[in-house]
Amino acid sequence: MKEEIRDLRRDYHGNEDFSEDLLNPDPLAQFKIWMSEALQAGILDPNAMTLATVDARKQPQARIVLLKEINKEGFVFYTNYDSSKSQELKQDGRASLLFYWDRLARQVKINGYIHNISREESEDYFKTRPYLSQIGAHASVQSQKINNRQELEKAVEDAKKKYPENVACPANWGGKVLVPEYFEFWQGRESRLHDRIVYELSNNLWTRFRLAP
Repeated sequence: MKEEIRDLRRDYHGNEDFSEDLLNPDPLAQFKIWMSEALQAGILDPNAMTLATVDARKQPQARIVLLKEINKEGFVFYTNYDSSKSQELKQDGRASLLFYWDRLARQVKINGYIHNISREESEDYFKTRPYLSQIGAHASVQSQKINNRQELEKAVEDAKKKYPENVACPANWGGKVLVPEYFEFWQGRESRLHDRIVYELSNNLWTRFRLAP
C-alpha cells in the first residue's frame, strides 16, 4: 500500500497562456469563466466544494457542500442551521471554500466571511427541491447523534405523513453566502511548476499577484 500510494503521480498539462494579464480583473467573473469551462468539460459535480471552518476548540473542520448560486455577494449554499458547520460559523464567520476540477487540473480557493441569506430567498429555493430532499430536511437532526439507521428512516416516514405534499421549509434550514475577500486560481503545469494567481481585496479594490508553486 505504501509503495502504491507513493508512486501515484501524473504530470499536469495546463493552459500555456495562463497569466495575470489574461484574467478578468473581477475574480467573481473569472470564477464564472472557469465554472463554465468545468461544466463544458463534463466534470462530475463541478459545483462540489470543500467548506473549511474552525470549531470552538480551534480545530479545523472540512466537508463537501454544493454551490447552488453565485450572486452579487458571493457563493451560496444551503444547510441545516443547527448543524456543526452552522454552529462553527456562529462562533467565527470566517471560512474557506475549495473547488477542484481534475480534468482541467484546476483548483480555486476562496476565503471570506459567511452570513445567512434572507428567509425569503431560502424558502424560494426550498420550493425547488425534490420532494424527498424536502422531507429529508425535516427528518434529519443534522450532526446530532442517533441510535441507528432505523431511527432516521422512521423520522422520514413520519415527515411524509405530516407533509404528503406542499412541504414547509423548516425554520432551522436555509442558505448561507460566503462573501469573498481572497481568491487563489491554481492551474496545474508540467514539472510541478504550477500557476498560482491571487486576487486580494483591500479598500474595496481587488489586487492581483502571483505565488511561487
